[in-house]
Amino acid sequence: MLALLIIGGLCVLGYFALIAPFRYWTNRGVLQLSVAKLWFENLKAIVQLNPVADGLIKLYELFPESRYSGMYQITNPILVIKDPELIKQITVKDFDHFIDHNQFMTEECEPLWGKNLFSLRGERWKEMRATLSPSFTSSKMKAMFGMMAECAEKFVNHFKSDNLEIATVEFKDIFTRFANDVIASASFGINCDSIKDRDNEFYLMGKMATNLSGFWKNLSIFIMMMSPKLAKYLGVRVFSEKASAFFRNLVIGNMEAREKNGIVRPDMIHLLMEARKGKLKHERSSEVIDSGFAIIEESEIGKQEAGQKLQLTDDDVTAQALIFFFAGFDTVATLMCFAAYELAVDPFVQERLQQEVDNVLREGNGILAYEALMKMEYLDMVISETLRKWPAAVGFDRLCVKPYTIQPERNNEKPVNLKKGDVVMMITYGMHLDEKYFPNPDRFDPERFNKENRKNITPYTYMPFGIGPRSCIGNRFALLETKILIFNILKHFDIVVVDKSVVPIKLARKQMILNAEKGFWFGLKPRKVVS
Repeated sequence: MLALLIIGGLCVLGYFALIAPFRYWTNRGVLQLSVAKLWFENLKAIVQLNPVADGLIKLYELFPESRYSGMYQITNPILVIKDPELIKQITVKDFDHFIDHNQFMTEECEPLWGKNLFSLRGERWKEMRATLSPSFTSSKMKAMFGMMAECAEKFVNHFKSDNLEIATVEFKDIFTRFANDVIASASFGINCDSIKDRDNEFYLMGKMATNLSGFWKNLSIFIMMMSPKLAKYLGVRVFSEKASAFFRNLVIGNMEAREKNGIVRPDMIHLLMEARKGKLKHERSSEVIDSGFAIIEESEIGKQEAGQKLQLTDDDVTAQALIFFFAGFDTVATLMCFAAYELAVDPFVQERLQQEVDNVLREGNGILAYEALMKMEYLDMVISETLRKWPAAVGFDRLCVKPYTIQPERNNEKPVNLKKGDVVMMITYGMHLDEKYFPNPDRFDPERFNKENRKNITPYTYMPFGIGPRSCIGNRFALLETKILIFNILKHFDIVVVDKSVVPIKLARKQMILNAEKGFWFGLKPRKVVS
């Protein structure tokens, strides 16, 4: 009898531990994989047999006739939204129900992460977004153009000085170093040359702060996601104290020196100082050219007058400055890498883009102006198509903050009642490679984004920087530095395939964002400069 009770108890325990958590969506009438298949997929994800992007594509392609389907992050339920109109409903029309992101690191565990704009929630996020959005307008980007251009010129001069027939380089490394120098200059007011001085402190600290790979980092993030209280009790940290202290001291010391000496420099530290004083105002109208299909217009939340309502502490300012590394140190460099890859394997596209570069230089007497760069239609088409095929963010989430019902629209649907704390996800990578919206999706075709064809793109299917009020605030910054660098490279070089190049590219298995398994090895071949 005792043995039967033990067996029965173990069966009940096994059901609630191994089966019940994976019936969350089934119980709500939402399609999902069987429990056995879910466990199999979870195990594959844990041992990282395939790239994360491949798993997301499979999730997106499940139940192709359904507007949504259920998935699980370990045991946490997530609703995958696949219908453009429903995406619009959740991210824009009913945004007040989905205002937050799902946090994977809390402020208690990681103060500098928990205080940044991406992690903030509710009214605190609204106030911070309204405070910071004036820092990212087109006129502010134009003011930073010169600093970015100097970094790009320094970049190409390094390779010009080598006088090699073809310089074989790993593009992820050199583009990350370029992005580091842009952040150093345009955000912190520091001049770096990370290609020449490979071990400068700013670069090493930035790399240390943004490195989230490795077993112990992944384990720390897993513990924080599953039990923030346990993570706090155990003292689990993702960011090193050394890196956190470096950037905290850098930002605070920088601000103090500027206040004392009356230094004004058109970079992000200055803008954050102005925001701290409540002096930044969002430009309702501007004559500054703001061109680019991927650019996202700021929402009314971001355009609200923040005034003195939000008091920014030293940690608040440091957290916002530090997020530039998470947004720009790696993801922007990855965008540049995939753009370079596509140009290298398609000489026709590269040659046409170089013709546009040469025309701009002729018209500008050899000088690139901000306005001329913004008017480059084919460059924008190339970058827009790169973001479609290789989005920096393969997906984005929203957290339900108050009860919400997805009403049925099709015969097989029932009302889906979401409760506070439920998470929904939009799989950008899947939608960008969906033949319904982008025919022949694996083909790199900038013509999708010419003036005529872009009108045919279904709204809310192209979202490289997210959608709605919580879209990426730094999209203009990312696009501007990418365009400046690509322009300067193609002014002086052809990007070519070399012996170490892997074509077609193979995606890395152990990273959350898209990356190449064996690096982006290509060549820079000098070309004649237009006089």
